[in-house]
Amino acid sequence: MKMAALPGSLPRHFLRGGSMEIHKKNIGLISLTKRRRVILLALSVTCIVTWSLSSWAQSNDAIPYPTGYRQWTHVKSTIIGPKSPSYEKIGGIQHIYANEKGMEGYRTGRFPEGSILVYDLLKTEDDDYRTNEGARRFTSVMVKDSKRYAATGGWGFEEFRGDSQTDRMIGADAPTKCYACHTSQKDRDFVFSAYRK
Repeated sequence: MKMAALPGSLPRHFLRGGSMEIHKKNIGLISLTKRRRVILLALSVTCIVTWSLSSWAQSNDAIPYPTGYRQWTHVKSTIIGPKSPSYEKIGGIQHIYANEKGMEGYRTGRFPEGSILVYDLLKTEDDDYRTNEGARRFTSVMVKDSKRYAATGGWGFEEFRGDSQTDRMIGADAPTKCYACHTSQKDRDFVFSAYRK
């Protein structure tokens, strides 16, 4: 004789061990949820540690990419032609930009702390009628901070390869790659360019 379930009571299979199967399924779901949480936690910790180490490994003297520099004041442009001994490395069009403090330096001849000068070097491409801007060679940056860069005349130097904002070309070599050449301009606060009026 089959027993019918009473209204509001549990079905019969719960009374005969069926609850065990549901309990096992719940344990499986709970352990799956716990595993997902552990995996998520492990991934989060890995990301945080990796970011912290990369930030720690980067020198405090590292110059950041000057985001938005093309909205700054355009100081001047120069064409470096094939007759230049530096043509292979920097030949093409050079656009120079300065932030507000940099412009103060161009006006007074002494660049205040926080001056940033950017040299945007582009290859050239010729067609039948004109010379056009080509691919970017690199973006060269000078930052005035006399305390951080005391060994290089108060200026920090960096170059970013091509269109990259992270691929640095100078780093710790600034004293030999940049400053050694800029010492010839000591009387002009180590800056070669002048503002085109």
